[in-house]
Amino acid sequence: MVFGPASILGVSLFEETPPIERTPDCSADDLERIIRAVYRQILGNAYVMESERPVVPESQFKRGELSVREFIRAVAKSDLYKSRFFDTCPRYRFIELNFKHFLGRTPANLEEMRAHSTILDTQGYEAEIDSYLDSDEYQNAFGENIVPYYRGYKTEPGRTMVEFTHMFALFRGPAGSDLKGSLAGKSPVLNKYVIQEIPIPVVPPSGGAPGDGWAFSEPVTARTRLGVGASEDGKVYRVEVTAYRSLGAVNRVSKFRRSNKVYLVPYNQLSEIYQRIHKEGGVIASITPV
Repeated sequence: MVFGPASILGVSLFEETPPIERTPDCSADDLERIIRAVYRQILGNAYVMESERPVVPESQFKRGELSVREFIRAVAKSDLYKSRFFDTCPRYRFIELNFKHFLGRTPANLEEMRAHSTILDTQGYEAEIDSYLDSDEYQNAFGENIVPYYRGYKTEPGRTMVEFTHMFALFRGPAGSDLKGSLAGKSPVLNKYVIQEIPIPVVPPSGGAPGDGWAFSEPVTARTRLGVGASEDGKVYRVEVTAYRSLGAVNRVSKFRRSNKVYLVPYNQLSEIYQRIHKEGGVIASITPV
């Protein structure tokens, strides 16, 4: 289930584009398309000059000596990736971008960030890259020959509301770049929010046409709400649901029954409400502090 209307929040391109996979009957043009897709995903939509491209791994990939996963490993361990995201970025910016580039999502919590920081300290750069590509999660999501893609903007069973909203801060849309298109630049985007497990309000894009990408706003402390509905720390969030899927015969006429709902949810119940809306087929339009 997509978070809000795809055309408004800037994810329609990813909804309408099937995963890119290498198959035995790939033509030379198909292989070039896969290579470009790998660079776009692994390098965060940054432009790659011809002189920067790792020609040896490219040749091995075209000859069938490397799978998509092993080609990605070669790119990630090359100076092309290391100089852009490791040498010039703080540690936790590097780690959060690794999650985005290789697994298509954000770090789930502080424990995940610490685990990868420990790998960097004790085993080094290449082991950090291997920890994503050799993980069960990578294999289950992409296998050997599918180019990784962004998954974190969709609701999924088992994901928390906090992690879900963080993706909209880390990913700026198909027109942005992790080098020049990020508002954070080389600074970590999620560090303090992951540490404190704070959800980030997600709002439709401003200053542009629908589909240009989405924006996020810095979370502010929600006003204390006394009485029924307030959590222990007094924070309450407004969750707007734009539609619920119609069941039965209605589906033959319309994909959605247009019915808006708004929930005022205590912070400690966000994940529970998120799971319930997902289970019922609802589409979340925004999450903002009250």
